[in-house]
Amino acid sequence: MKITFKIWRQEGANSEGSLKTYDIDGLTEDMSFLEALDHLNERLVLKGEKVVAFDHDCREGICGQCGVFINGRAHGPHDHMTTCQLHMRSFKDGDIIVVEPYRAGAFPVIKDLVVDRTAFDRIIEQGAYITAKTGTAAEANAILIPKEVADSSMDVAACIGCGACVATCKNASAALFTSAKINHLNKLPQGHPEAHKRVLDMTNQMAIENFGSCTFTAACEVECPAGISISSIAEMNARYIKAKLFE
Repeated sequence: MKITFKIWRQEGANSEGSLKTYDIDGLTEDMSFLEALDHLNERLVLKGEKVVAFDHDCREGICGQCGVFINGRAHGPHDHMTTCQLHMRSFKDGDIIVVEPYRAGAFPVIKDLVVDRTAFDRIIEQGAYITAKTGTAAEANAILIPKEVADSSMDVAACIGCGACVATCKNASAALFTSAKINHLNKLPQGHPEAHKRVLDMTNQMAIENFGSCTFTAACEVECPAGISISSIAEMNARYIKAKLFE
């Protein structure tokens, strides 16, 4: 395959960036998208040029590090898929592929396709954990939890924190991410003692980080690799009202 990449190049957060064009051949449809970027970088090294900086880690769809915009969509052309799970078979020989970093005020560009997503970490620090000393791992049935509750908690715990929800939202809202981290624990008995404090502290930090407000357009749900529903946001809002009443 021969592909034309138009990739955003930006030296640093305070530098001016632009799209640069790269024609690359020798690709195969079995390559992952990140392997295609690796192939491009190898060519750039041989030419003595600076490689394209992009985030990646596990390359198994579970770490959330590889998020970029591909032809105007977070993670690429498919629903519920991470960038590293995308393969070149999704494109045709001769295609032009535009690759850009996530665009959000709370996600400043570090270099090229790499953005700073530590705003998510600071939200997590405000309550996405329990403080009870649990000791060693308990038996699986030591705390009885109804299956529907456990399943519901696991559905939102699937969030990998990639930031696609923020990047695709017209308001750059982090409501889907924050609600997933709140509801994951608040649904379970282990999270009940700090449930009110958790929802107030984490939503407050979300506001401090200058994420936008949610207007329920559901764009985040479409682009979320884990397929987390915007019903999670509605649940967070209900928990927030309850927390304000009973804190």
